[in-house]
Amino acid sequence: MFTGIVEELGSVAAIDGDGQHARLHIAADEVVRDAQVGDSISVSGCCLTASELTGDGFVADLMAETLRATALGSLVVGSPVNLERAMRADTRFGGHLVQGHVDGVGEVVDRQEQPGTVFLTIAAPAEVDRYLVVKGSVTVAGVSLTIVDLPDAATFRIGLIPHTCEVTTLGALQPGDPVNLEVDVIAKYVERLLQAGVGSPYVPAGGTPTATDA
Repeated sequence: MFTGIVEELGSVAAIDGDGQHARLHIAADEVVRDAQVGDSISVSGCCLTASELTGDGFVADLMAETLRATALGSLVVGSPVNLERAMRADTRFGGHLVQGHVDGVGEVVDRQEQPGTVFLTIAAPAEVDRYLVVKGSVTVAGVSLTIVDLPDAATFRIGLIPHTCEVTTLGALQPGDPVNLEVDVIAKYVERLLQAGVGSPYVPAGGTPTATDA
């Protein structure tokens, strides 16, 4: 589990693979200070397992499904990546609940710069778009963000402050760039419960919660 608060901007040092799988070598400093082999690290929004620790970063294995379903397949040597270690229970929860499970790949379709803010409009696939709400949370390339508005049925807009532009990959994004998207997991659970049509065990049929139930 992550919070979407990027700890470090790393970079791709090397990629070994044949298109069916890959070994991703990430140059990093902060996220590997206390890391062990087997730890989870979010790489631009995708939860990966550190299969090897090197002197200047870590290595993660990417299966074919990861390459297909995320934007990691478009990385090249030198590409910057947003990095975050799995959250600890004794630290501040600064973002929102982020699993590192990419729900879809979006595409930046517009960039507008205003004093103090960069606005990005991102096209989202249908399986992602239905969970997006104005002022709701969304994870873009591993960064926890608030949705500014929904220009139409297939896009959403986010605003970036200067700090976010400086310490994450989002500040350099341009139209055409792909980004990993993850929606608020709570929205997915709510949808599942509503689809099941199962009554709550805490609410009597056709009634309201009792003092004991509450």
